Amino acid sequence: MQYRVEGIVIRSMDYGENNKIITVYTKTNGKVGIIVRGAKKAKSRHGAMTQLFTYGEYLYFRNSGLGTLTHGEIIQSHHVLREQLEMAAYSSYAAELTDRVLQEEDASVYMFEQLHACLTSIEEGKDPQIIIQLYELKILEAAGYGPNFENCVSCGNDQGSMALSARSGGVLCERCRYRDPSAPVLTDGALKLLRLFRRMDLRRLGAIQVKDETKKQLKQALRLLMDMHINVNLKSRSFLDQMDKFTL
Repeated sequence: MQYRVEGIVIRSMDYGENNKIITVYTKTNGKVGIIVRGAKKAKSRHGAMTQLFTYGEYLYFRNSGLGTLTHGEIIQSHHVLREQLEMAAYSSYAAELTDRVLQEEDASVYMFEQLHACLTSIEEGKDPQIIIQLYELKILEAAGYGPNFENCVSCGNDQGSMALSARSGGVLCERCRYRDPSAPVLTDGALKLLRLFRRMDLRRLGAIQVKDETKKQLKQALRLLMDMHINVNLKSRSFLDQMDKFTL
């Protein structure tokens, strides 16, 4: 059967001497695996379609298993994301996270648009740390673990200081913090941003500036949630951590 889809390349690997296999996260069909024959040849018509982060239209034939590309057109190459180390690192994390967490049958126009907006925002030079934290929240929500930052997950109180309990899937007020003594207390600024991020659509993200100290707390909060509920070992995240150490 022939399929025509719009999608973003989230994984690309060599296959044989001249071919590549790509994983494309599509707008309508979820994740699909496609063999691109001859992609490694210098004069390949479809070589550019296999580049990581490429957004394009893919026409492929598939009966079962992997599809075979018959035609493709690039909509947005995102070549800048592959040329600058920091952009490439954060974009690779978004792509690998999408590949490892979302299932093949998870077709979602909304999540496709969030990934596209994530990559576009990084390419536009917006703060990649903040963009990735926003995208992590979208991934948590898509996986069924959307955290509750609005009120205490134990008693419903929405006043006073709050601590983030990854185990409980949200925040605990002072009165209920005994339920998870290890839960870190959030500053007012971090809590406000987490509440904002939880509701924000990446497609509507404007210029945003966050203090370094608040960004560190946001990273800690998202790391706790991701490790508790997603818990996948990602090479791209390890590389980001190494980059952070080098920067420090």
